[in-house]
Amino acid sequence: MIKTLFTVVALLASSAVLAAGGSVHLDKAPIDLTDKESLQKGARTFQNYCLGCHQMQYQRYSRTFSDLGIPEDIGMENLMFTGEKVGDHITNNMLLKDGEKWFGAAPPDLTNVARVRGPDWLYTYLRSFYADPSRPFGVNNTVFPLVGMPHVLESLQGMPYKAYETRLVDGEPKQVYVGLKTDGTGALNSEEYDQTIADLVNYLEYVGEPSKLESKALGIKVMVFLLIFFVFAYFLKKEYWKDVH
Repeated sequence: MIKTLFTVVALLASSAVLAAGGSVHLDKAPIDLTDKESLQKGARTFQNYCLGCHQMQYQRYSRTFSDLGIPEDIGMENLMFTGEKVGDHITNNMLLKDGEKWFGAAPPDLTNVARVRGPDWLYTYLRSFYADPSRPFGVNNTVFPLVGMPHVLESLQGMPYKAYETRLVDGEPKQVYVGLKTDGTGALNSEEYDQTIADLVNYLEYVGEPSKLESKALGIKVMVFLLIFFVFAYFLKKEYWKDVH
């Protein structure tokens, strides 16, 4: 029992550390699971830029199409590329041994990544790549240092780099880091890229718990029922016990 308890505590602690992302400041992800257009755009970005390496082996195409309001024929034409059936899980053909060989570790399944890391971590991470020639793929990440993942959205964002400015520090001019800037080669401007990432993270948040909105709605109904039941139970109790005193 004690051994099991320590195991559970360790798992919970490790999950909390992963979700927190260390001491790095995390930007707030604009999550809105009621925004079907955002979720559809996020699904499109995932299928076109992420699925080559990352699977969603616990999510089915049919569930995605149904929940996001995507007609089956349109979904099959625009979001399914390798002859899968609509009832299949969202998987790719990358072998684990190939992933380990190419990236040092097999790319993780992303079905529950938003639940483990948190949407704020994902939103910040995907906007924090920068050029680093010393790394195998030529990029690093301020949120996840020494990252083994290439900047797969470089064609959209361009190549970010660390920007410095000369400022007076204690009366002396010094180079001060002021943030990341892009080289302007991306297909999107900074606002458009941030919105694309917001849509993608919104989709990952949905996939982590597809029934979240239904669960919240059901929870409200249950609370209302319990409140009404409590009122009836209270007056029934008074009626039963009115002659006892």
